[in-house]
Amino acid sequence: MAAAYRIEGSYYEACNCEAICPCRQQNGVADGLSTYGNCDFLLSWHIAKGQAGDIDLSGLAVGIAGHYDDNEPGSPWSVTIYVGENATDDQFESLSEIFRGDAGGNMYFTGNFANIRGPKRAHIVLDHSAGEERIQIGEIAGAEAVRNVAFDGTVSCGISGHDHPGQESVSSLYCDDGPLKWQYKERCGFATDFAYFS
Repeated sequence: MAAAYRIEGSYYEACNCEAICPCRQQNGVADGLSTYGNCDFLLSWHIAKGQAGDIDLSGLAVGIAGHYDDNEPGSPWSVTIYVGENATDDQFESLSEIFRGDAGGNMYFTGNFANIRGPKRAHIVLDHSAGEERIQIGEIAGAEAVRNVAFDGTVSCGISGHDHPGQESVSSLYCDDGPLKWQYKERCGFATDFAYFS
């Protein structure tokens, strides 16, 4: 039985869709499928405060690179999960359980995972400063916000939760890790906060 957990902090993602990403809700209304029929994405979480049982998870970082195709039934996700290399063994195991979806809770997006590589340790550097968001995972993956997108109302994402609206951006991203190989200039990004718990 996985330990009860709660983690919260900041979130930033980028993908190959055009901004505003069709997957977002705009003023509470869902749009549609990926701009180009497939999604290559890089997601990141900085855990400002977190606990799983008696294990402190504060200050740690997690990243996920992945892909799915709108034409595959159910659009299953193939992902690689990265946990910051500074995590202790206990912290690594706890975050692995949580981000694989094995610990349950309100991380509903993990139900889309069909093929998981990792979790594996990586050197993760995150800057979630407003308007300057950046992800760097070793030499294999990265993303950065280029400019914010003006929008009259709220934009939200199902990964962080629609109760956490945030800021859409034009972002660039790349990945070169096993089967995940792509590079895009000036596509879409999204930044907000998150709170997951079981």
